Amino acid sequence: MRRAGGAAPSRAMIQIANEDNPMSTLLIRKARLVATMDAAGREIPRGSVFIRDNVIAQVGPAEELPAVADRVIEAGDMVILPGMVNTHHHLFQSLTRALPEAQDHELFDWLTTHYQVWDAITPEMVYVSAQTALAELALTGATTVSDHLYLYANGVHIEDEIRAARDLGVRFHPCRGSMSIGRAQGGLPPDDVVEDEDALLRDTREVIERFHDPRPGAMCRIAVAPCAPFNVSPDLMRQSAELARAYGVLLHTHVAETRDEERYTLERVGMRPAAYMASLGWVGPDVWWAHAVQIRADEVAMLAETDTGVAHCPSSNMRLGSGIAPVRAYLDAGVRVSLGVDGSASNDSNNMLAEARLAMLLQRVAGGAEALSAREALAMATRGGAAVLRREDIGALAPGMAADLIAFDLERHELAGGHADPVAALWLCAPVDVDWSIIAGRFVVRDGALVSHELARLVAEHNAASRQLMAAL
Repeated sequence: MRRAGGAAPSRAMIQIANEDNPMSTLLIRKARLVATMDAAGREIPRGSVFIRDNVIAQVGPAEELPAVADRVIEAGDMVILPGMVNTHHHLFQSLTRALPEAQDHELFDWLTTHYQVWDAITPEMVYVSAQTALAELALTGATTVSDHLYLYANGVHIEDEIRAARDLGVRFHPCRGSMSIGRAQGGLPPDDVVEDEDALLRDTREVIERFHDPRPGAMCRIAVAPCAPFNVSPDLMRQSAELARAYGVLLHTHVAETRDEERYTLERVGMRPAAYMASLGWVGPDVWWAHAVQIRADEVAMLAETDTGVAHCPSSNMRLGSGIAPVRAYLDAGVRVSLGVDGSASNDSNNMLAEARLAMLLQRVAGGAEALSAREALAMATRGGAAVLRREDIGALAPGMAADLIAFDLERHELAGGHADPVAALWLCAPVDVDWSIIAGRFVVRDGALVSHELARLVAEHNAASRQLMAAL
């Protein structure tokens, strides 16, 4: 059954057998439209997707694909897309949404207000918040999520999040974040939430060795992610980059998010944030920056020349008054651009489709109605995310790709009248939850409901943890 408050159940007929057999076949048959996002950009009316052993084997017109499989879905009124890729988030922040004291703050004041609450966080709170936020992301179209956990107070560990993603079945790229410069040394966070640099580097090595999976189809890959110029030392930035490159994992951090950050780096090191990062070795094809809002034309060129990726976070940038990232300029210059939902308390949602829609609309505010199309926003949310995370096995529906896909019923009321262009309708109409989400060939969402978890229970546990955290404040 669809969860309470959702649209009516899909009219698609689902015939299921051997669902937990990893060697089974799955056929999604005769969808209204399959938007592949493959190299040719194919959009296939009455399309089918044939999956074998959790990998896409064939995509094409229904009459050209097999008609039988271990599991068959007559997709009917569905539009099928690749699963979306969220490249920047802070899942734990969903515990402190809509904090009254920070509702109208810009980033630095917003952070210092929240630090007072977050330093009481516990491992169980991180686990519960990650489950709930990941569930919201899955219900709104994200099949791969990268999260940046930089707060390790009270025994919190990145494994708390990894376990939550594993339990839900979401493809996960956790970033082992860090903060080492507290207020006593001129940083932003309280001294009691920063870590010793030698200790955190040791833990980062252990996390990579325990959890990073470089194989195609991997469900968990680790990135190294010192938090930001205003809470991490130059030495830690350099050593983190060296460590990541020694292990062949990606590097991630916040850069050029606000004017405050720009003033901070100019005062402390005499450089703008982008130049500062470049001086520390934080550019290149193995690096992606979150936000990159306050960026000049010469810095756009530098990002393109060094093949440094960007996670664009429009909702958070709007919420905090940080500015409008030059996404059109990035795309025109050839910069790899993806989408990040960002902190659940600076957004304040975990809605992937809404983020993609806002990315399109915000560029139009800055550059006119043709600044970013619906399909360009879709590309950023799928192929762009895969490119930023250096994944060649997600982001498109094509043979050999991981079987990560989402489906929306075009007969739901929010999309009524949008049949002329079902793909654009998803971006131009009100954001809706997915009807199906399949990750690695397995249903995570079916008929608009989580398969493995009861959403009401997750919400109740999350709200209890949130109240406990607020009580500590």
